[in-house]
Amino acid sequence: MNSIELRRELHRHPELSFEEHRTQRTIMEALAAEGIACSPIAGTGVLAKIEGARGNHRRAVVLRADIDALPITEQNIVAFRSENEGVMHACGHDMHAAMLFGVLQALGRERDFEGTLFGIFQPGEELNPGGASLVLKERPFEGYDVAAIIGQHVDARLEVGEIGICPGMFMASNDELRFYVRGRGGHAARRGDVKDTVTAMCDLVVRTTALNTPDAVVSVGRVIAEGATNVIPDRVSAEGTMRTFDAEERERIYALLRANAKAVEERYEVEVEVDINRGYPSVVNDVMLAYEAMIVAADEGVAVRELQRIPMAEDFGYYTECYPSLFYRLGVGAAAGGSHTSTFLPDEAAIAVGESVMRRMALHILNK
Repeated sequence: MNSIELRRELHRHPELSFEEHRTQRTIMEALAAEGIACSPIAGTGVLAKIEGARGNHRRAVVLRADIDALPITEQNIVAFRSENEGVMHACGHDMHAAMLFGVLQALGRERDFEGTLFGIFQPGEELNPGGASLVLKERPFEGYDVAAIIGQHVDARLEVGEIGICPGMFMASNDELRFYVRGRGGHAARRGDVKDTVTAMCDLVVRTTALNTPDAVVSVGRVIAEGATNVIPDRVSAEGTMRTFDAEERERIYALLRANAKAVEERYEVEVEVDINRGYPSVVNDVMLAYEAMIVAADEGVAVRELQRIPMAEDFGYYTECYPSLFYRLGVGAAAGGSHTSTFLPDEAAIAVGESVMRRMALHILNK
């Protein structure tokens, strides 16, 4: 099996976060056919290991790809269209897994490097607590000197043949926000008899979104009020997301969210509960690795664009907290459409580019 065949097999049979059972079997069978040692990790993930033909095997480089899909019904008309109704690889994780497999396949056949190469086919990137956190809990690299963990993500804003790298702070932390307002419902015409949960929640949402700054995103994407045109419900809920780049700013906004809830409670005589599901940490690229990757990519004939930080989030941030790490974007062309949509279809020509950069970067670090 080659990397494009694996990509199409995974795309045809996508699975949601932490449900990647068939995906895991497919990847392990493909690795076993290449004589590459592998084992399950984080439940439905795969950890591959290749020892080089020379050098100290304690020195290691880790390559990572995520493997989970999204709850989206695919609209693309292709031979390898998703056969799992309502589930689709709409974020390109099938591409990531295929490229990692291609690199491991090539280096497993050669083994012309020093040290040990690990490959993580990681489950559950799209869902808290994030598969990366579960991988690290198993301490798979204990006893190894990990020189780098490297990951890549497809990006339709870059053309095929381009990669984008941001030295230092790259992606935001993320938190899931949930708000619950409880009051006394009743007939909407009897204003004096109710403690208006709907108006209280509207005020809380306005206060919440007012916390947005150039360095922080605080958004509410869902509000549920199970009333009617003339009924105020006893309970209203809302859900949102928060993205920050700075740990102190993150804590400051936590405090403001709770202060806003207290103010709404007092103004409307209701009860307000704030539930913050702490999510992924920020992705912070090792600056030296970032600039080395720019040089390596340019030597491979790949165009490099230096990127600015973005308010998107990725559980790769857990790796950057523990080891020197690099996470970069791989161009798949504007024709791919938008990720997380039912028509997202990356150009498979990007697979060769992604394999080339990741393979050369691994060898560059291992053979230093």
